[in-house]
Amino acid sequence: MALTGRIPPEFGNLTFLVSLDLQSNNFYGNLPKEMAHLRRLRFVRLSFNNFSGEIPEELGQLQNLKLLAIESNQLTGSIPFSIFNISGIEVIALTDNTLSGNLPAGMCGCLPMLKELQLSENKLHDHMPLSLSNCSKLQILSLLVNEFDGPIHREIGHLSNLQFLYLGKNHFEGTIPQEIGILGNLVELGLEINQLTGCIPISIFNISSLRMLLLELNNLIGSLPREVGNLTKLKRLILSENMLTGEILKEVSNLIELVEIYLGFNKFTGSFPREIFNISGMRLIEL
Repeated sequence: MALTGRIPPEFGNLTFLVSLDLQSNNFYGNLPKEMAHLRRLRFVRLSFNNFSGEIPEELGQLQNLKLLAIESNQLTGSIPFSIFNISGIEVIALTDNTLSGNLPAGMCGCLPMLKELQLSENKLHDHMPLSLSNCSKLQILSLLVNEFDGPIHREIGHLSNLQFLYLGKNHFEGTIPQEIGILGNLVELGLEINQLTGCIPISIFNISSLRMLLLELNNLIGSLPREVGNLTKLKRLILSENMLTGEILKEVSNLIELVEIYLGFNKFTGSFPREIFNISGMRLIEL
């Protein structure tokens, strides 16, 4: 509605308020700490505005909160640890801000209901907490475009409900854990532009629900296994700029839903299987 201005402290007097939706406007300024008085609040949607400053620590007092979405603003500072103590929260979406700091080591010990954790396009850093594997209901985990480093823990395989996993454009290192292949509901997997090494686990090619696999710009070695043909729902396969070797197998042509395939800047040998040109929806091929 192109509304503008600040949220006044008097908002804290609306004690029966259950939902606060101001997204897609031009509000600016700090979020008032008086919002913590709204103890019945369940849904906060403040995305696509110009809010700045830090997220008030007091928001952690909103113990009835189910959804907190403050995406695409100008928030700074660290994410208050108090937010990770809201036991019933299901969605935390803070993408596209300038948030810094790390995630608390035990952050998922108190978040049994969390379904979406979307923190992409910030300046968060340090290791991905091992405790994330305790968020058993998590369906979306997005840490894309931050400064996370260290390994991707094998315990990520405990997140059996995960459908979208975006860890690209960070500084993750080490090998891709075989346990990712346990995630049988995974639809999109993005690990691109990191410092990952070793072979692509064969287990990943057994995730029949996968529609997008992004692994470009890492230091991956080895060859494509025949199991690549199992990904019959895959639409985007991007493996460019690694150190992959061997032949591009004809099993790639089993990917009948494929729209884009990028394999360039590797060390593949042999000829490219002609059968892939029979895939009717194919739009982009990069070798």
